[in-house]
Amino acid sequence: MTPREITPREALQRQRAGAVLLDVREPYEHAAGMAAGAIALPRVQVPQRISQVAPDRSTEILTICAHGQRSLMAAQVLQRLGYTNVASVSGGTAQWIAEGLPMSKPENPDADFFERYSRHLRLPEIGEAGQRKLEEARAVVVGVGGLGSPAALYLAAAGVGTLVLADDDAVDRSNLQRQILHTDARIGVSKVRSAAHSLTALNPRTRIEGLTERVTSSNVEDLLDGADVVIDGADNFPARYLLNDACVKLAKPLVYGAVHRFDGQVSVFDAGRQRGVAPCYRCLFPQPPPANAAPNCSEAGVLGVLPGVIGMLQATEALKLMLGIGEPLTGRLLMFDALAMRFRETRLAPDPDCSVCAPGRAFPGYVDYAAFCAGVSR
Repeated sequence: MTPREITPREALQRQRAGAVLLDVREPYEHAAGMAAGAIALPRVQVPQRISQVAPDRSTEILTICAHGQRSLMAAQVLQRLGYTNVASVSGGTAQWIAEGLPMSKPENPDADFFERYSRHLRLPEIGEAGQRKLEEARAVVVGVGGLGSPAALYLAAAGVGTLVLADDDAVDRSNLQRQILHTDARIGVSKVRSAAHSLTALNPRTRIEGLTERVTSSNVEDLLDGADVVIDGADNFPARYLLNDACVKLAKPLVYGAVHRFDGQVSVFDAGRQRGVAPCYRCLFPQPPPANAAPNCSEAGVLGVLPGVIGMLQATEALKLMLGIGEPLTGRLLMFDALAMRFRETRLAPDPDCSVCAPGRAFPGYVDYAAFCAGVSR
């Protein structure tokens, strides 16, 4: 038997006469407001919890959702459970609002969570459990410049609970063409401080921790302590090799990104957790290239939007790793040509003789990375 449908005005009259109005939407939808006096009970929870709401199966129950489809399904479930006086509100909450009927906003101490992350909560791959996982996660972003800016912005917006930022530089006017965390008013300010200001303004739920010193072998392990993922936004080879070695030793996934003129690349190096299966940065680049083969942005220039593309890809990979969803770029190097608007992918295999991540090989210890890179570059 198909449940009967009634209009929102009829539902309001029946509710005032004693009927139970059951809002079967999801919690993030409830947080935005409900028909006044409605009881929040998500549709999937109806079979388990309806007896607590209406133990008498002759009670008149009216179901309401956003537009009327889910409420009809919930009413059918109630009928199968033996409830004899059930109706669905046609047009749902949208029509209820359109008719100017009374609304209420539930007193929910976590209403900000459900409203802020509502689009994530709609995704079955994330949902509330995944969003809570992000809120407990800790991501380290080394370098809050061209790559670190978009990566940190999207990680904060996505709800990562703690972002640890490391950068010893200050904002310069030449940064503003691509380093979107910073503003003209903050020229001369520490990049970490400037970034913290922007990220907190975007999402005050995200905790920002900062290191305004150069990352070295003496502080890198403290920096990475407790991290679920590390994002490489560094612009120099000593920092990249140091991060790689530390992530292998500490078994942390490293999301790598690099840009040059109109080209960028991104990958995930996870050899610390997958010895012999996943490569590390040294498997791809055992030795740093000569300085004249890899000039930095100040020497060669870079298209301003390019770090945004690569940084957002890094943020995407970091979120997937923290959530445990999808297929990360482990063992794959994704290359982007902005001029041709073309992506290419290259498979990366672990080097069985890698000096850092080869299976069974003890960690060789940190080296003088500046001297190591300079020695090769001469």
